[in-house]
Amino acid sequence: MFSIDSRLLSSCFFLEEWPLSSVFLKNNSEYPWFILIPRQPNLKSMDMLSSNLRYQLADEIHRLSIFVQDQFHPDQVNVGALGNIVQQLHVHIIARFTHDKLWPEGVWQQNLTDKPYTSTERAALIHAFHQGTR
Repeated sequence: MFSIDSRLLSSCFFLEEWPLSSVFLKNNSEYPWFILIPRQPNLKSMDMLSSNLRYQLADEIHRLSIFVQDQFHPDQVNVGALGNIVQQLHVHIIARFTHDKLWPEGVWQQNLTDKPYTSTERAALIHAFHQGTR
């Protein structure tokens, strides 16, 4: 049976179900940081997906990357699936800016403290997501 790792659920909020993946936003307003979680049980890596599902995941990564590019105009869109801590397959799509406080380093810093979205910021971003990904 499929379930989402509690560590992902505790740091993100749900946006929408896509054909393969559940779409989440990490609750850290310092970085527009989205996460795709394919709804398939016991997945640790992309190579465990059938070829059709790999193509579907690639399409969803592309769709979300285009939204991030259009919405935030970042200097770089980072896409990664690390699995070092949370071994459930999930793909990060993160807008990065040369002026963000961690640039050019990665955002996976042990001492990184999340700055949660305000309710207003969160509502605006959810609205923009639903408008921009249709």
